[in-house]
Amino acid sequence: MENVTNFNLDAVIQAVDSVGKTCQAGSTEEEALRIAAISLLYVRHLKKVDDFRRYYAEFFDPSFQVKVAHSFATKGEADAWLASGKAIDGERVSIAGQGFLVVQLPKGLKFLRNPLPEELGPPNPESP
Repeated sequence: MENVTNFNLDAVIQAVDSVGKTCQAGSTEEEALRIAAISLLYVRHLKKVDDFRRYYAEFFDPSFQVKVAHSFATKGEADAWLASGKAIDGERVSIAGQGFLVVQLPKGLKFLRNPLPEELGPPNPESP
């Protein structure tokens, strides 16, 4: 499949909706397709379609590398940095060799476990 970044977002949303109508009402598949369509509407609502197009292109770019903004030897060092106010929502960090993502939650910034590619090992050629 060709990586086309100038796709028509409305056509994609309509296609997802059309496929969703072929699923059994209340099924997991119908719910997943509804969430996918609403996610695309949300991207448009936030006026982030161009950002999504860039992300989409990066997703299929074999040379894309996950960028780690900061590396910490210990969880204590990472927690101190997070508490310092210097962290930014969406930054990827490495703590003792494990990947995390800084996320903004209602009660403040937290680390969310987000494994780095090297933690996952080489791709399995037999998986789809």
